[in-house]
Amino acid sequence: MCCLTRMLVLVLSVLLGAPWRALHGAPLAELSGDQDFQLFLHKNLEFTRKIKGDVAALQRVVCDTFQLCKEEELLLVQQDLRITQVALEQCHRPSFQAEACFSQIRHGLHAYHSSLAAVLELLPSHAGLVETLQLDAANLSSNIQQQMEDLGLATVTFPAEDHGPLPAFSSRFQHQVGGFLILANFQRFLETAYRALRHLARL
Repeated sequence: MCCLTRMLVLVLSVLLGAPWRALHGAPLAELSGDQDFQLFLHKNLEFTRKIKGDVAALQRVVCDTFQLCKEEELLLVQQDLRITQVALEQCHRPSFQAEACFSQIRHGLHAYHSSLAAVLELLPSHAGLVETLQLDAANLSSNIQQQMEDLGLATVTFPAEDHGPLPAFSSRFQHQVGGFLILANFQRFLETAYRALRHLARL
């Protein structure tokens, strides 16, 4: 357990403590003065913040309803379920490429849009909020796709196996833990995407 905990901390430090300063040499630096691009960044920073707030609201519901509040207490179950974090390493590599970063954000949004179906089944009394979250994820992906087209950026395709289908939950408890982990992972993904967009807005 101790070794596994250290591994999780290392992974989270990579995701959340990424070397954003390395983006200062990014190819998008020349767009820093483009008003349309800056408007896109600021509008979608606000949109991402709104989505993060909705995810946090659902996390509170799961905590209050199922007493599932701390991820570190669920590491063994997480291993069994094999619910993994969608990667966003393309957004903080030293060799930053806008098309790879934006494509990976879109890939992750698509994956979480699908994964939220498990949360919808788990929280039918909060179906409206979950469905809004799914719609917002789709709309954010669409916004990024449109901006990529406006910039003439090619879409980078990531293998589907990078984030496979959700496991079949063998019990109600596994379903509850699965929903908890999906929301926790989605929140981390959004935080990383938010940091990438914010950094680009400051170039």
